[in-house]
Amino acid sequence: MKRLLIAFSLSVLAALLANSSSALAQVRSAASEEGNLSAAAWVIADSTTGFVLDSSNARRSLQIGSITKIATAMVVLDWAKAQGEDLGQSATVPGTVSALSSPNSIGLQPGDSISLRDALYAALMQSDNEAAETLAVHVGRKLGAGRTDPDASVFFVAQMNALARKLGMRSTRFLNPHGLDDLEKKLPYSTAGDVALLTNYAVAQTGFAFYTSQKERKISWKTAAGETQAYLLKNTNELLGTDGIDGVKTGTTRKAGACVVISAAKPPDSRQVGEQHVIVPRRLTVVVLGSPSRFAVARSLLSRGWSLLDQWAQMGRPMKGWKPTASQ
Repeated sequence: MKRLLIAFSLSVLAALLANSSSALAQVRSAASEEGNLSAAAWVIADSTTGFVLDSSNARRSLQIGSITKIATAMVVLDWAKAQGEDLGQSATVPGTVSALSSPNSIGLQPGDSISLRDALYAALMQSDNEAAETLAVHVGRKLGAGRTDPDASVFFVAQMNALARKLGMRSTRFLNPHGLDDLEKKLPYSTAGDVALLTNYAVAQTGFAFYTSQKERKISWKTAAGETQAYLLKNTNELLGTDGIDGVKTGTTRKAGACVVISAAKPPDSRQVGEQHVIVPRRLTVVVLGSPSRFAVARSLLSRGWSLLDQWAQMGRPMKGWKPTASQ
């Protein structure tokens, strides 16, 4: 009998130890996942409807660095479409670029001449600040703003803020077209939730999506002396081309930290509803702000996002009242 009791006790102890080890492993796994999602704020959203599948600190006001250039590009593209303007037209690099710092600069100098199209590539792919300022001054002048380059840039930024209001970005203030946050007394700011709204609007436009989907692009411009300069742009988005990711933008400043926004697609859902064949796009927007490991966090959130999207779709894609289950 004693031997039976001892054997039983040992089996119970072994089971308890196994359960404890499993629980500890789960805790460590959860802690590891939480650590891997280190960011000041993040959002996972369905790109088509804008529905936020999951988020952390989505309404927290933060600096966003060169993510700002998404708004810059959309003001230019919307203006060109509305006015029938040719993006092949040349813009003169303004003197205001002299005050800018740009770690990803392609080397534009005051007096140089570059097409709006190539300036867009430079601003969106390689995050060139001088290119963004050139776009703002040129389009600002075209819109009839002021006599000086600074006036034209300020007017252009007003259009960026008007776009933000139009999209419902209630917690966003743009101060310049490039995203530097150490030039003005005030600070520009936005939120992960607002950036998701802006990104969803942008990636729905074919032109914008194409600009940010390129890994490399050769551009050229004329110097003030009339010489042709060629440059091979390289996209700063390291995740581009992996896991269905086809855009959109990185951003980094001392105040903003490292940020990234990605967009990714999978084959659409296709199903028969009565006599109609319904096709529903499957595209996600992931926003990561202030992260020491922005690309790893974005990749992890994207993987989570696809699971959440499937769960949400199975529930009929409700726009209110849905929350991810604990298992997700």
